Amino acid sequence: MATTRTAHAHWEGSLMEGAGQVTLESSGVGTFDVSWPSRAEQANGKTSPEELLGAAHATCFSMALSNGLAKAGTPPTSIDTKADVTFQPGTGITGIVLRVSGSVPGITAAQFATAAQDAKTNCPVSGALKAELISLEVGDFSG
Repeated sequence: MATTRTAHAHWEGSLMEGAGQVTLESSGVGTFDVSWPSRAEQANGKTSPEELLGAAHATCFSMALSNGLAKAGTPPTSIDTKADVTFQPGTGITGIVLRVSGSVPGITAAQFATAAQDAKTNCPVSGALKAELISLEVGDFSG
């Protein structure tokens, strides 16, 4: 069964001087402040689209790797993934580096690396970043 998860963003003002919030609606876990400086300079207690994307990618990758290892008969004790998402103002996102470590009894480092590569290729967030799955619906507007 398909599931849909929803986040809501609200922005006020121009890009450089404005500010906004992103709310994780489906889970209800919170609302987070966002701003241009948090994206292009220092976070200063606020998040950015890139940090949120990194969180999604690291989580998805960890889940995919855990699943792949378990299906191979070697379930992990733990998986830790860090996603560094690089944003270049004027260009956009220029790269994502996933750094993974784990504890998996019964396999070699080479087998772990192969499983990690497979997870990188097959995790749904990796797939979404390669695909053109985005549609747009424009709603109410007041000028």
